[in-house]
Amino acid sequence: MIYGIGTDICDIRRIKASLERHGERFAAKVLSDTEMATWKARSARWPERGVRYLATRFSAKEAFSKAIGLGMRMPMTWRLCEIGKLPSGQPFIVLHGELKTWFEAKNLSAHITVTDESEYAASFCVVETASAPHP
Repeated sequence: MIYGIGTDICDIRRIKASLERHGERFAAKVLSDTEMATWKARSARWPERGVRYLATRFSAKEAFSKAIGLGMRMPMTWRLCEIGKLPSGQPFIVLHGELKTWFEAKNLSAHITVTDESEYAASFCVVETASAPHP
């Protein structure tokens, strides 16, 4: 059963401007340690790719926060929500700390998708409650 849905569109130029104003501090506020390592590697090879990576993660976390109905308030924080990627390229959500505990206590699962185009990054998230097995 669907618990919630969330979507977000993010102007990549806005993320770039925030990076120019605040530098790495902005990325460190939004990204988990694992995401931060990926962001640094991508930014070193191709700075524009790093900006896009940060924008898709920002958008995905916003969409997830809407789907769980909390917005950006506890236990939802930027760094406790991580967007991973399977070898196939499919994104998935990894939760940490209080957010993971809250999410698991509600017996929820999440599905996330992200995309980006020249000026925008967008995400869509569906959160489901686990249903009881049919007899």
